[in-house]
Amino acid sequence: MSEPLRPKSPKDSAVETRHVVMPDHANHYGTAFGGAIMSWIDLIAVMAAQRHSACEAVTASIDRINFISPIQIGDHVHLKAMVNYVGKTSMEIGVQVNKENPFTGESVRATTAYLSFVALDQNKKPTAVPELILETPTEIRRFEEGRLRIETARELARKIKDSRK
Repeated sequence: MSEPLRPKSPKDSAVETRHVVMPDHANHYGTAFGGAIMSWIDLIAVMAAQRHSACEAVTASIDRINFISPIQIGDHVHLKAMVNYVGKTSMEIGVQVNKENPFTGESVRATTAYLSFVALDQNKKPTAVPELILETPTEIRRFEEGRLRIETARELARKIKDSRK
């Protein structure tokens, strides 16, 4: 019999990292490729998912990504990932991406994303994840918004399936 899972707070599994946008990360306009930013988002999000679940976690979907402000060659990119919502075996991870001018320190929100991950056991089967301890009004809001995004996605999938009958 397995040990009961210890609930965790979002800050228990939060991850931050930084990158510098180099020419090979950018297009001919001098701005970062969306794909480069997306790969950094997926990498930091899986780290948060693994920290929360304490096991292998795989990307199930990138539910939403918003490119708000272009990121230029030479900008510093600051990424923050946190678990927003958990289900039985899945987790929604929110990622905030800020671009920072390395000379002035000015920081601007550049991208936001929401990704869903599934925790896997040693046999690569979905496994239970710890509950989320919500301690602040912001954590409660993020949890409720994550729940709404998951419910909306399920409803949309059901409607699409029904329309194909």
